[in-house]
Amino acid sequence: MSKVTVSGSEILEGSTKTVRRSGNVASFKQQKTAIDTFGNVFKVPDYTIKDILDAIPKHCYERSLVKSMSYVVRDIVAISAIAYVGLTYIPLLPNEFLRFAAWSAYVFSISCFGFGIWILGHECGHSAFSNYGWVNDTVGWVLHSLVMVPYFSWKFSHAKHHKATGHMTRDMVFVPYTAEEFKEKHQVTSLHDIAEETPIYSVFALLFQQLGGLSLYLATNATGQPYPGVSKFFKSHYWPSSPVFDKKDYWYIVLSDLGILATLTSVYTAYKVFGFWPTFITWFCPWILVNHWLVFVTFLQHTDSSMPHYDAQEWTFAKGAAATIDREFGILGIIFHDIIETHVLHHYVSRIPFYHAREATECIKKVMGEHYRHTDENMWVSLWKTWRSCQFVENHDGVYMFRNCNNVGVKPKDT
Repeated sequence: MSKVTVSGSEILEGSTKTVRRSGNVASFKQQKTAIDTFGNVFKVPDYTIKDILDAIPKHCYERSLVKSMSYVVRDIVAISAIAYVGLTYIPLLPNEFLRFAAWSAYVFSISCFGFGIWILGHECGHSAFSNYGWVNDTVGWVLHSLVMVPYFSWKFSHAKHHKATGHMTRDMVFVPYTAEEFKEKHQVTSLHDIAEETPIYSVFALLFQQLGGLSLYLATNATGQPYPGVSKFFKSHYWPSSPVFDKKDYWYIVLSDLGILATLTSVYTAYKVFGFWPTFITWFCPWILVNHWLVFVTFLQHTDSSMPHYDAQEWTFAKGAAATIDREFGILGIIFHDIIETHVLHHYVSRIPFYHAREATECIKKVMGEHYRHTDENMWVSLWKTWRSCQFVENHDGVYMFRNCNNVGVKPKDT
């Protein structure tokens, strides 16, 4: 264990202290603490999953197929209306600058509702869309295929992510480098030998992550578990025998791939019928931005300077589900079906439909108390700060906290 000075006081990282649990029966347990990236004391959650579930009203679990389908219709109608207006009237604008601005707004708008389509498919994968499994999988397969995400592949790996959120060796996405792995990546023996990233390097690295991160993850399992000895292309979400999946999943992965092929065939057909530009500006460009929205949102939900990860001995489901954060994204939160504002609740009970998630969030906040993470900081600001401050994690007696070599916050141990 190491000492860190916070506000003039020395705190022993990895230490525990005796605290009283909430509830009618007085009891005591050891609550572990650690120091986050900016020197704040992080307290490991001390409540149970039962405490969380008991706080959620039963009606929050109710799913309505009609209501869920109405949101699918909303998003498809919105995309269709934007496409009709844009393709009809933008070419009539009098100069190229106005047309460029209008096409930019066109692509942005379609991408937002396109990400909404992905979110509704995500609801299907969690059985939060309706009470009918075959409906969930049929609608989810169609919606995810439309945005080039292999539905069953995503569903299976994403379920494993939910079962082991924040677990260093079992989580499936945004698994951080350990300090040792970060040194190995840079081929050095000390973190002191790793140069600080320049802001311009960070900008280009962020652009690569935001625009290509999803495709790289699906194709090679980047940011997922390493699976030593397996070629990165055989860890793909498109490969039926990938170690990401169980053997029983084989034909579902094939079906996911067929959905992708069906979409590509439809896009090629649209190109032959309508030409290059309408297909490019209406499907390809928004699809690139849908990839961005997906990486942008999920990265910021699971990466933050205050956020822990745990080793196998320290991890529990209740602790791992709390290792997420709710953020605010204004009007886009409505288009994105509240996926940003209610993600902590989603990790505790993923089958609650999004239209009940805000109410259920208010209920679990009373149980979580100080362990509930929420920020209304501008998400673009958060993206930059998180990228600069969260490069790898250090182990503090089973609790892993983010550190960096950019001179942001608490210095890593071996510098």
